[in-house]
Amino acid sequence: MKRVVNIGALLMSIAILASCVSQKKYKSAVAQAAQLQTQVNDLNNQISGLQKQVTDLTDKNKAISSEFAGYKAGCEDCQQKLTAVRAALAEQYNTMAEVMSRLSTALDNFKANGVEVYSRNGNIYVSLSEDLLYKSGSSKLGESGKAALGSLAKVLNDYPKLKVIVVGNTDTVRVKGVADNWSLSTERANGVVRILVKDYSVDPARLTSAGHGKFDPIGDNATDEGRAKNRRTDIILNPDMERIWKEAEAQKQ
Repeated sequence: MKRVVNIGALLMSIAILASCVSQKKYKSAVAQAAQLQTQVNDLNNQISGLQKQVTDLTDKNKAISSEFAGYKAGCEDCQQKLTAVRAALAEQYNTMAEVMSRLSTALDNFKANGVEVYSRNGNIYVSLSEDLLYKSGSSKLGESGKAALGSLAKVLNDYPKLKVIVVGNTDTVRVKGVADNWSLSTERANGVVRILVKDYSVDPARLTSAGHGKFDPIGDNATDEGRAKNRRTDIILNPDMERIWKEAEAQKQ
């Protein structure tokens, strides 16, 4: 709280005493009073300036506090989403491990005929050889291939949230009667999808078919053994990441 000196009262007191003191002392007292008044004015100006600074700093502090509160709320929201996503991913990881184990067991009788179950990049691959599924150069499924797909479908139907991609592959040898190897690989994938839907009631909304033709080899096309490896159909099971995110959002609310 600022203190204001009453200079008027001080001067009046000096005037009353003027008759009792010499003129020189009177002038000295007046000069001192004026100097004090100047000092008081300076102090009052400084106080006003400090009060303005306090007001400005208070306003800035309120703005920073409000901004921080918004930032904190945003961080908490992100943390909740991250926690939910981690929980969903952990659940999905356990599910994929369970699916792989069940597929390995279900298809064990077909492994000698060129069936392989393995995991790569978080996805499950079921690789089916041409010898199991088709006659050479044909896209028509044989009975052994249908039987293997039936065992596969029993597991797929127990996990309806998994996406399924069927990809056909060929070697580099040109096949008579078809446009090209790419067309053959695509039609083979389409044939697998049709059997899964029509014969084994797999939800078609889960299925995607595609053909790589000769462009995704896993063996050397210069050898009979390598070409045999390349003539395959891969069935890829992968988590529905969009669904995982939606579930995480729902858990947060």
